Amino acid sequence: MAADRILLEVCVDTPAGLAAAIAGGADRIELCAALGLQGLTPAPGLMALAASAPIPVYPMIRPRTGDFCFDARDLDAMRRDIDAVRGYGLAGVTIGANRPDGELDLDVLDKLVEHSAGLGMTLHRSFDFVADQPAALEAAIQLGFERVLTSGGALTALAGAERIAALVAQADGRISILAGAGVRASNVVELVARTGVREVHGSFGDPIPGPDPVSRLVTMGFVPAEMRDTDQHAVAEVARILRDL
Repeated sequence: MAADRILLEVCVDTPAGLAAAIAGGADRIELCAALGLQGLTPAPGLMALAASAPIPVYPMIRPRTGDFCFDARDLDAMRRDIDAVRGYGLAGVTIGANRPDGELDLDVLDKLVEHSAGLGMTLHRSFDFVADQPAALEAAIQLGFERVLTSGGALTALAGAERIAALVAQADGRISILAGAGVRASNVVELVARTGVREVHGSFGDPIPGPDPVSRLVTMGFVPAEMRDTDQHAVAEVARILRDL
């Protein structure tokens, strides 16, 4: 792998999605459950499968849906999930925490970082709820994060490109800025050109066949009306584009 190549991280939440991302040429995996909820901690079985992946895998450590304001019980669960990541021999964790005012919860993050010793660390999009992102970036650097996943606080990375570019300039190589949200083959060249990022992130999901919309699985709430999973061809197209930049 060329040292200066732009890296592609793919977030997945199923065994099939994991296989598709690897076959499509992803450089790193963010392993999750429930991508429809922006990602929760994956189950042990999926972590075990990911342990044989030929690329680094960073499970999301998020014990519940909702906000990123975590209490002592949440923190206890997160520490146990970090232990599981270490136990499966995976490369790192994706973590984050906010105070009720939206700023980073440095007390919780300090505890999570300490518990993640020896693992790689990505600060996830809890960063996008912070009002003072330049100050939060300096805090992330001090805490020892490898990278920050961000859309620049916007709904999509392309919409937040100006802010992301400013973060890349501020980081100045001290930490990586990973641009994510709405990244696809049709906009990744523009995103990289406008921001200067060397890492991009996406789910690259497409609809997959599911049960009949009037089936009991759907009407009883076990399956959403539309099912999506990582598309190997979409991953491969973005990977090809990035390798040509």
